[in-house]
Amino acid sequence: MGNFGVSIDKFLKSFIEMEGYKTVLEGLKNTAIIAIGGLLIGLLVGMLLAFVKVLPRYKKRVRFFQKICDVYIAFFRGTPIVVQLLLGYFVLFPAIGLRVDGLTVSVIVFGLNSGAYVAEIMRGGITAVDPGQLEAARALGLGFGVSMFKIVVPQAMRSILPSLGNEFIALVKDTSVASFVAVADLKYAFQRIGDGNYEYMVPYLVMAVIYIVLVLLITLLIRIMERSLAKSDRNH
Repeated sequence: MGNFGVSIDKFLKSFIEMEGYKTVLEGLKNTAIIAIGGLLIGLLVGMLLAFVKVLPRYKKRVRFFQKICDVYIAFFRGTPIVVQLLLGYFVLFPAIGLRVDGLTVSVIVFGLNSGAYVAEIMRGGITAVDPGQLEAARALGLGFGVSMFKIVVPQAMRSILPSLGNEFIALVKDTSVASFVAVADLKYAFQRIGDGNYEYMVPYLVMAVIYIVLVLLITLLIRIMERSLAKSDRNH
């Protein structure tokens, strides 16, 4: 217990007196930017991929784009996120002549990675909707795209909301690898505090608690949204 008390004293000195909290706040901000930005990009990319995946396959051009979607999804689901970050930061962007900072690369790569998972979540939700809904909309003269986004997708969103919440939670936790491309995320911030006095136990425990709190807040938000959607359904 005495050693633990000493560790706490060292942590508090680094956190308060040596202003380590500023690094933590910066790390928390970058973690939020990567997770939220990545989710927004992932939703856009995922919806596009899912839309292509559920298109009728009677046209050769459609089948070609579906194959491209399959390759995209297989790559981002089949390789570790840290590998994708390193490829983007050290290979892809330099190869096309763009000088992009690590935070921007992280948001883009996390967004593209999330898009592959969101696509499968969205596709599963869309195919779970009664096919008669789409057929009825088409019978009323609505185009395939309009029918999907006005009739099918809103119904699918109700069932896939928990899965999207889990994807957001996974993004928040995965941001801990952003330091590989020189981003000061939460993990980097607490590692800096530990490096300052060679005492890592308390900083890493505090870091774990912060991640748990973030996950609990996201879980609470998803539950509130689910209840709101359920209430809306009952009112209709």
